[in-house]
Amino acid sequence: MAAWDRRGALRLVALQDRAAADRLLGAMDEQTRMASWHLVSAGGEVRSAGRGVAPLLRLLPGGAPAARLAAAAPTLTDAAYRFVAGHRSALGRLVTRGARERADRRLRRSSF
Repeated sequence: MAAWDRRGALRLVALQDRAAADRLLGAMDEQTRMASWHLVSAGGEVRSAGRGVAPLLRLLPGGAPAARLAAAAPTLTDAAYRFVAGHRSALGRLVTRGARERADRRLRRSSF
């Protein structure tokens, strides 16, 4: 997502950054916090896992069509997210070292 976010609309925060995560996610318990990713709007609304996909896509250049698809089928979007999250170790093996290094650089530039 960091590569797609050419406008700089997103600020990435590691869940392990306790101060920032506490500020953004408030009273969310640790187990829920660590179970997924979370999108926090400027107004403080939190959407997690597949429920955050459509609003995230709306923030990205050219993401509106995919956001409409995700919003039209939220249960399917959530199931797809859960599938990918549940298989991230296997899927991660498909990512090249160069791609991981580029992603790490982007994450460092776009994080709080």
